[in-house]
Amino acid sequence: MNEAATQPQVETAPLLLTPGPLTTSRTVKEQMLVDHGTWDDEYKEDTQQVRAALVKLANASKKTYTAVLMQGSGTFAVESTIGTAVPKQGATLMIAINGAYGQRMAQIADYLGINHVDVVFDEDEVTGLEKIMDKLAAHPEVTHFAMVHCETTTGILNPIETLIPKIHAMGIVTIVDAMSSFGGIPINVEALGIDYLISSSNKCIQGVPGFGLVIAKRQTIDQTAGNARSLALDLYDQYQCFEVHDGKWRFTSPTHVVYAFLQALKELAAEGGVPARNRRYAHNEKTLRQGMMTLGYQPVIDEAVQSPIITSFRYPSKDFNFQKFYNYLKEKGFIIYPGKVSTIDSFRIGNIGQVFNDDMVRLLALIKQYSVVEV
Repeated sequence: MNEAATQPQVETAPLLLTPGPLTTSRTVKEQMLVDHGTWDDEYKEDTQQVRAALVKLANASKKTYTAVLMQGSGTFAVESTIGTAVPKQGATLMIAINGAYGQRMAQIADYLGINHVDVVFDEDEVTGLEKIMDKLAAHPEVTHFAMVHCETTTGILNPIETLIPKIHAMGIVTIVDAMSSFGGIPINVEALGIDYLISSSNKCIQGVPGFGLVIAKRQTIDQTAGNARSLALDLYDQYQCFEVHDGKWRFTSPTHVVYAFLQALKELAAEGGVPARNRRYAHNEKTLRQGMMTLGYQPVIDEAVQSPIITSFRYPSKDFNFQKFYNYLKEKGFIIYPGKVSTIDSFRIGNIGQVFNDDMVRLLALIKQYSVVEV
């Protein structure tokens, strides 16, 4: 393992303790200083290199799976996948929901006119097998199933290892929104029977915003021609263009972002791959959680189902002023996230990106000082 990849780099800008966009390395940023042409053969080769690396990162074989890149944010990739995977007739999508991003998938289905059955859980409750199986038994018309792996509304980690194989065995097409987990939590896409896994360039691989990515089973995506409700978000046509034209994007692509992402993939490998990055993120989260509890801030999610990606904390008192707290930390070099839990006053702190344990220790020292004065 490259020792330099494990050490913090000096940053002049604030550290983003958010679930993406996140703090990137200087060397990733530097890749965006050169302009590139979208028709250039070298660029197309690099796109193919990115696609191959993503399939390998998903622990899948290139014979069975492919990677499709889609311009835009992660939500563009989610909408592209749902809108292409589900046929226009004779299909029903089931969505497991325990936060804002599950709700967003339901909203996408509404916009696209897709029949869907929602299985709703509390925001601090994992998506459980028994309730989903009961719902599937009551709705034999379900052909597709979608869920979020790490629901960053709270930071909860949903059990895809328990759910997906059983649902896959029923002949149902499976869609996993792994937006905030892919690259930071080991996932064996092929062993689990995931048909579509969705993530983004600006999450745990530590690139910058600009495109979403879909790891798709070839046998499944090959059957989706003509399904798409959108020209620009036709995942099948995007896939075919990459395959037939040696890495060519259908429409203008975020060239600078792709080169930055290729560098980010190299840095992930140098760090020791996903297992090593997972250990760093988990260490960050443990330091943060324990330190915050010592200071009187209680986590929203039980430790047993807490992801290493982002941690939610309850306001320490009724008089707590989040905006003042946020501004204080920003002035000191850290940017955090407001809460997204609908029923609890909370805020969130991300543990991912080019962020290390020493950064968490510095953050905790600042929060301790603020708590003495303000809370």
